[in-house]
Amino acid sequence: MRNTERYPVTGSNALWQIYKTVPFWKVVKNFIIIQLARYTPFIPLKNWLYKTFLGVKIGDQTAFALMVMLDIMFPEKISVGKNSIVGYNTTILAHEYLIDEYRLGDVVIGDRVMIGANSTLLPGITIGDGAIVSAGTLVHKSVPAGAFVGGNPMQVIYTKEERVKHDI
Repeated sequence: MRNTERYPVTGSNALWQIYKTVPFWKVVKNFIIIQLARYTPFIPLKNWLYKTFLGVKIGDQTAFALMVMLDIMFPEKISVGKNSIVGYNTTILAHEYLIDEYRLGDVVIGDRVMIGANSTLLPGITIGDGAIVSAGTLVHKSVPAGAFVGGNPMQVIYTKEERVKHDI
């Protein structure tokens, strides 16, 4: 399952209380940086913006496609290994605001991972080295190293061993 920390709230819903959980100016700064990065076609510049201003951990030769949407409130909880690809319009969330609580969780993406376009990664998941996430997948639990997963809800299509056996 997902590895998240839960923080209960009282009164109005957790999102209504957002600036009790994250500073307003941090959200403004993160929003501006993320919007700039979403539209830049220069991958090294995009990675520099994410690392320098948001605290995202990014390995060498990792590429974020256009329109990738990182978590605006807690981007520092995201790490991506070396030589990975995050596909077009993918959303990576490290938080979720619910009625009576909010949850935070690290998102750890390994080395040589391929994440297809329009996928959504929820907080508290790990994607193992060499995994492939098919386009349009809702990643709601951790992905084993080398696995090929897809769908909504996400399912393992091939394990690492099956991929090796069938040369996939």
